[in-house]
Amino acid sequence: MSLSLVQSRALLGMRAHAVCVEVHLANGLPSFTLVGLAETEVKEARERVRSAIQNTGLEFPSNKRITVNLAPADLPKDSGRFDLPIAIGILAASGQIETRKLEGYEFAGELSLGGELRPIRGALAMSLALPAQDADKSRPRLVLPEGSAQEAALVPEAEVYSARHLLDVVRQFLPGDAIPEVSAGWSRVEASAVQQPEPYPDLSDVKGQVAAKRALEIAAAGGHSLLMVGPPGSGKSMLAQRFAGLLPAMTTEEALESAAIASLG
Repeated sequence: MSLSLVQSRALLGMRAHAVCVEVHLANGLPSFTLVGLAETEVKEARERVRSAIQNTGLEFPSNKRITVNLAPADLPKDSGRFDLPIAIGILAASGQIETRKLEGYEFAGELSLGGELRPIRGALAMSLALPAQDADKSRPRLVLPEGSAQEAALVPEAEVYSARHLLDVVRQFLPGDAIPEVSAGWSRVEASAVQQPEPYPDLSDVKGQVAAKRALEIAAAGGHSLLMVGPPGSGKSMLAQRFAGLLPAMTTEEALESAAIASLG
């Protein structure tokens, strides 16, 4: 089959929007064209993908006209997260892996020239954006680099798979009905137990600053924003360190949202 569809996601702020990576192989002058409002980092994926496929012993269709479309075309795409889905799409379109087996999976990951998978930003945001499972359709499964999979697995009920190398992914989707080979680089990732944070410093450690402490208490109780202004050494940092101890514990949803923001950095 000369056309393949691979699912992925693009980050836009905190949201991870669904992206369909369409790959078409055609006869004609050999070329590798990437369209769909791709930023410079995504366009550079052409050389990374080409080298990764060739250096892993797979066949890159150098004699074909390759067109890769990242849909929807009006959604900006950046970073190297599309390296893996583009490579998977090329291998599926050239018949080296089975397109049917890709259904229900979403892929993201940056490729090295040797085929190793490198971590990406916003893995937790991707996992949070997956649609919930319903009676007619199961929740999509995420395939991510080893350095990002543990983060994405924090979402309850998320089915996340970790891969170290492009070949680890390819082995799971080879043509035929044979059971995929067991690979040390491929595994289902389960969420690990979250360790309880150490107690925050207590506000009673601060001597004086009655008005400032009162302002902290009001802000914490009412969920208000707080701006601290003052000369160096007046106690702003000490008060800020103790402010978290006044706040109630976050819910699971709030904790995941906070962690997702941190994962974008």
